[in-house]
Amino acid sequence: MARTRTHVAHHKRVKRLLKRAKGYYGARSKLLGPARDTVRRAGRYATRDRRARKREFRALWIVRLSAACQERDISYNQLIHGLKLANCDVNRKMLSEIAIVDPAAFDKFVELARSHLPKRSAA
Repeated sequence: MARTRTHVAHHKRVKRLLKRAKGYYGARSKLLGPARDTVRRAGRYATRDRRARKREFRALWIVRLSAACQERDISYNQLIHGLKLANCDVNRKMLSEIAIVDPAAFDKFVELARSHLPKRSAA
């Protein structure tokens, strides 16, 4: 049986890898070894940071809501607790958007949460 060579397949693999490394600095975009390492590392960071982005956005929404609640003399956790007791299923992303875009509607959410919070007794 004749010996087969992998020139075409190898060339295609290298081209595919270097295409992914395009824009990297120096040898990282030109040479196979450094490009392979950099692309592999970039893939790991991309996977990690896709998950981190979700956490960062949730934290941003909570900070925005906390600031909006502070203006209305209610704490963030009281707002969320009151809305849960009222069976109001609005997520933090939408609440923060409403707080920015339509403060009057957010005031209604705050009143809804306040009305469902248990009353504190004076001790």
